[in-house]
Amino acid sequence: MLPLDGGALSLDGGFWGHRQLRNREVTIPHGMQMLDERGSLDNLRLAAGKAKGDYQLPLFMDSDVYKLLEAVAWERQRGPGPEQERFYEQAAALLASVQEPDGYLNSFVQVVHPTERFGDPAMGHELYCAGHLFQAAVAEARSTGAADGTLGPGQPKQVVGPVADRFATYLLEVLPDKPSFVPGHPEVEMALVEMYRQSGSQPLLDLAEDLVRRRGRSSLTFGSFGPEYFQDDVEVVKAGKVRGHAVRALYLLSGVADLYIETGRQDLLGACLDQWDDMVKAKTYLTGGVGSRHEDEAFGDPYELPPDRAYCETCAAIASIMWNWRMCLITGQARFAELIERTLYNGFLAGWGLDGRSFFYVNPLQSRGRATRLPWYRCACCPPNLMRLVASLEHYIATHTSDGFQLHQFAPAAVRQHLAGGVLGVRVETPYPQEGWLVLRVEEAPSGTTDLAVRVPSWAREFSVELNGKAKTTEPSVDGYVHLVRRWEPGDEVSISFPLRSRVVRPDPRIDAVRGCASLERGPFVYCFESVGDDAEALHDVEVQSLDRGAAERAAQVGPEPVVELTCTGRRLNIDRSWPYYEGSHHDAGGLQEVRLSAVPYYAWSNRGPSQMRVWVPEFRR
Repeated sequence: MLPLDGGALSLDGGFWGHRQLRNREVTIPHGMQMLDERGSLDNLRLAAGKAKGDYQLPLFMDSDVYKLLEAVAWERQRGPGPEQERFYEQAAALLASVQEPDGYLNSFVQVVHPTERFGDPAMGHELYCAGHLFQAAVAEARSTGAADGTLGPGQPKQVVGPVADRFATYLLEVLPDKPSFVPGHPEVEMALVEMYRQSGSQPLLDLAEDLVRRRGRSSLTFGSFGPEYFQDDVEVVKAGKVRGHAVRALYLLSGVADLYIETGRQDLLGACLDQWDDMVKAKTYLTGGVGSRHEDEAFGDPYELPPDRAYCETCAAIASIMWNWRMCLITGQARFAELIERTLYNGFLAGWGLDGRSFFYVNPLQSRGRATRLPWYRCACCPPNLMRLVASLEHYIATHTSDGFQLHQFAPAAVRQHLAGGVLGVRVETPYPQEGWLVLRVEEAPSGTTDLAVRVPSWAREFSVELNGKAKTTEPSVDGYVHLVRRWEPGDEVSISFPLRSRVVRPDPRIDAVRGCASLERGPFVYCFESVGDDAEALHDVEVQSLDRGAAERAAQVGPEPVVELTCTGRRLNIDRSWPYYEGSHHDAGGLQEVRLSAVPYYAWSNRGPSQMRVWVPEFRR
């Protein structure tokens, strides 16, 4: 499978289209303000000699600027905004003024340790920052479109690209002479491959492969963090399991997947598949979030998935989406697109407040009322990372082959993609994720036969297809997609239905922390039980009645957001003791009170004030 051509798909409103607009109009401008107020831009001004004062830590704040520049670059596809363009051009000019004559660029090193380039492989983040700069440049090149980098009459040329090119040239000159240097935070690997795809420069691909090959020498340590934390304990192709810092691990695997795509090395693909299986079978939360441990933001042992201590960093969810997208391109299998969907609607989206200006860094599956979204973080890696993903979201919707089109995620969209036989134009209409149906209308058709493939959600209990108003008997193939192969004509219409109903989910009993509990899902959404306001202490002593029949549905609002709320019967344990243990049953300990419990989509929690929240609730049977 191949990504669609740049600009071939545009979101047309709907759940994600509206969020993309919110990102453009609210979240990105908020990020521009925060970068100025919280020191990221001042650090660059210090390095350029345009400001005085102390350097603001953490030392990788340059990367936050680069991620926001990437978000603005992707937004250019939908037309430049004056304020964003002004920020973009001024930031790029600032970067150019900071960059050393030899191409090196890192404000922390230039201000604080000017003679110690690459002096701290484990935690210096020099190549991590460089990678984000390179990805911003790639986004700029792909979004501007024209060969000379112009957007149109009177619009600016590419301005981040030249800065990135000079830095990349510098790395190509110096890193081969530093064979023991291993970057402690992967990111540059996939960025170098993307730059290679954009430029065709083989040395960029060779450097990415070399940096991956260097891992496994146990050279990286920092304090209590050993080589495993940095994915440096064993060679990438021999690892077999996903481990260590979750974001580092998944950024590295994204780069490994990219290298497989470009080199065809089977050992790289095998490493990705082994670690994906290890992650999905026993190290992934119901929300798609990953990272069980606060101590080192890391994967835990198999089935170590505590809900209240879940780390599930928003950046880790983004990294998972990026990696799974590459695995989907490689294999054409729906399981990777399905994990993208689970993570996108839950583990990722929960990190973004409905106001567009507040965020979670950590995304637990249980809160006792102390979790609060913040407008920014001292370590602000997640908010601008979120912005760039949302700005580029149309790239994760669909793919093509020479004679086919594959729809992986469901959103209203217009598609116009060149295939071997000509242009395929398709308009997708759907109310998903609120309702489970979609219509694909063919507006342009290539000559010859074309394979139109649509992912079938594994949770869909019913699935039906109509072609031009007539029922069509078809089943998903082994890849998880329903394939419709024919000579298409403009006006052809495919209707697909998979009704959404609530469903109960129970954990593997090896997940000790939630054994005997249950949760609810509907469509792509994981649900959580939330108590707000006067009921803010209402979830610590409840059980839910057996959910085998699912839950009742009703329309509700969470702030500005219309949602489907799920309700079910539960009971409260009326226990008032000075000692939290007792003999006998709950009834003997103080009695039970029947209650009605309501659940909302997990992404929407903590948007109505202080609240308790639980994804998993103890379950009892009559």
